[in-house]
Amino acid sequence: MRTFSSKRIGKSKVIEPLAYTKRSVIKLVIFVNLLFLYLPLLVLIAFSFNDSKRNIVWRGFTFKYYEKTLKNDQLMEALTNSLQVALLATFFATILGTMLGLALQRFRFPGKGPVDAWAHMPIMIPEVCMGVSLLAFFALVKIPLGLFTITASHIAFCIPFVAIVVRARAATIDPAMEEASYDLGASRIMTFWRITLPQLAPGIIAGALLAFTVSLDDFVITFFTGGPGSTTFPIQVYSMIKFSVTPEINAASTMLIVLTSIVIAVGLVLHAKTSEKDSEL
Repeated sequence: MRTFSSKRIGKSKVIEPLAYTKRSVIKLVIFVNLLFLYLPLLVLIAFSFNDSKRNIVWRGFTFKYYEKTLKNDQLMEALTNSLQVALLATFFATILGTMLGLALQRFRFPGKGPVDAWAHMPIMIPEVCMGVSLLAFFALVKIPLGLFTITASHIAFCIPFVAIVVRARAATIDPAMEEASYDLGASRIMTFWRITLPQLAPGIIAGALLAFTVSLDDFVITFFTGGPGSTTFPIQVYSMIKFSVTPEINAASTMLIVLTSIVIAVGLVLHAKTSEKDSEL
């Protein structure tokens, strides 16, 4: 199969967008950006094996800080809390965000414009403002701060991220397939489960992964809505780095990076499988 990077329209030569990536300057810019983004992570992972308390100069290779991390009850409890909050927030935000994204894309109703703007407000406003507002709300309704308030806050914060992705995916679905399902006698519920949902699956998975990563590493909102006994991993790391950045912190962060990478890899595999099924339809 032959591919062309450009085509002629009349007398002018139009370059396709992907053809620009073949230029050396663009390749250099991409490489520098990737280096800027991922070099700190590579340094963090490397120094998690550093046999030095100060973690400034390389003194040798060791696994002892991973052993200390696994034996650190406070750090492990904080990591468990973060995973629990992230999983619950992802589950509920994915359901509610999918419903919201599909409703905003498919239906017309009075006040849709204000509802659309309101739904995206958690993304647009600073996290500090949202954290303070959530704290004021929980104080007003007299709900004690803890894992429940953190989880509820993360759900509210993650819903727009899922809704945006699902809404974009829903815009690509051909309504003729649903109309054909109705013509063949299928109900609306059966059509949703057999036709609409499988086509929405890649967007739902992508939105869920985005919600999971946003919830897992959130600090600002968690700082305002957390209480005694509900310390999450970012809060615990913040309290530890007040004294010094030790290899123990790097080891715990590396474990979290590996865990997040595994979750994303699983999500990408599921996304690829659902995309293949969608292309076969």
